[in-house]
Amino acid sequence: MGVVDLSVGTPVDDTPELIQAELRAATNAAGYPLTAGSPDFQRAAVAWLQRRLGVQVDAMLPVIGTKELVAGLPTQLGMGRGDLVVIPGLAYPTYEVGARIAGADVLVADAPNFEPGHGRTLVWLNSPGNPNGRILSVAEQRTWVDWARRNDAVVVSDECYAELWWTEQPISLLHESVSGGDHRGLLAVHSLSKRSNLAGYRAGFITGDSALVAELLDVRRNAGLMIPAPIQAAAVVALDDDEHVAEQVARYGRRRTALAAALTAAGFRIEHSGAGLYLWATRDEDCWKTASWLAERGILVALGDFYGVAGHNFVRLALTATDERISAAVARLV
Repeated sequence: MGVVDLSVGTPVDDTPELIQAELRAATNAAGYPLTAGSPDFQRAAVAWLQRRLGVQVDAMLPVIGTKELVAGLPTQLGMGRGDLVVIPGLAYPTYEVGARIAGADVLVADAPNFEPGHGRTLVWLNSPGNPNGRILSVAEQRTWVDWARRNDAVVVSDECYAELWWTEQPISLLHESVSGGDHRGLLAVHSLSKRSNLAGYRAGFITGDSALVAELLDVRRNAGLMIPAPIQAAAVVALDDDEHVAEQVARYGRRRTALAAALTAAGFRIEHSGAGLYLWATRDEDCWKTASWLAERGILVALGDFYGVAGHNFVRLALTATDERISAAVARLV
């Protein structure tokens, strides 16, 4: 029956037809697109933030998929040797990659219990988190914000899974309850890849501190980092429509329920995983042993230690597989 590949979080469901239709309609794009985003893109992003996350912003900037932004952000903010990038203990590897590209130092920390050093400091938060679906509380985020303001640091929250939640609604770093209504030194990153099945389009945006956004715009304009005009047009439709997102969240929710029940019955314990596209599961053994046990049943997963030493007893299983493949995995676990 073939391998069930639950190792990679790439969408497999169709891009909604209304988005495809707008892309087709916008293909006559002879001129260069705006790096700052079309007026429609800017309006749609700002309206989405207010409507879905309860966040009001003054500035936003489109990015060519958020992985590009994550890898390039320290460099685009002028960071380098002597500067510090702080990443979570369990983290998407590109946070560290971006620091290495810039030549900055890397520190792993889940709480601000360290001195920032003499250079510039950038802190990455990720809520809901990859790989474990952990949602940071208002208090946890506020602790980072207060520390950053005392130490003149920048806090960037990767919120690409913000609409994909089941047990608890995530709160944005830019929400008034966290930021106090002041976005200075704060940035949030958002992606359309997961919520709209648009990973192949490469569309997202960064928002928050207007001075930092302006700094990024100057760099990105001169580097030619702009979203193609047809993609911007399609992104506007995606941001304006909530119905297709609700359908996709429900689809992932059904897969999550079935897979979580099968894993639990097979002796796994699931931690966090209340949001995002993954189940963070353990049998309290080395992740390589767990992955081998699953591979014997034709199920491919991501190893927890790929995301940090704290994940050495865990594996990550993606919900981004078809209903048929999820059903096959469930059958092999029961």
